[in-house]
Amino acid sequence: MTTPSVPVSQIVTAADLLKAYAAGQRNFEYVMLAEADLLGADLKGCDFSYADFSGANLSTANLRGADLSYANLSYANLTEADLRGAMLIGTALRTATLTAAQFHQADYDPDETHFPPGFDPVQQGLKADR
Repeated sequence: MTTPSVPVSQIVTAADLLKAYAAGQRNFEYVMLAEADLLGADLKGCDFSYADFSGANLSTANLRGADLSYANLSYANLTEADLRGAMLIGTALRTATLTAAQFHQADYDPDETHFPPGFDPVQQGLKADR
């Protein structure tokens, strides 16, 4: 029996990601960009499911409508990021900085999405997917 492998991404730096996005690419599943500096990046509508953005600077980034399902955003800076309409199913946000981030109409799973202590997803405009 073979074990399924995780796809290897050609995107290994923030510059690679921004270049691929500018060229029209939107599928970035499993991308590994821990500690990346994506301050103010426009990445709306991307599929970042299962991505690793742990410790990344996504402050003021446009992630509107992005799929961040099961992504690791531990210790990521999402200050003033636009996550309106994003998919946050199973996303690891427990240790992320979410100051003034916009979440209106973002989807989350009450059982699997992990927010920082004291964060109220309903008060922030998120909607439960079940």
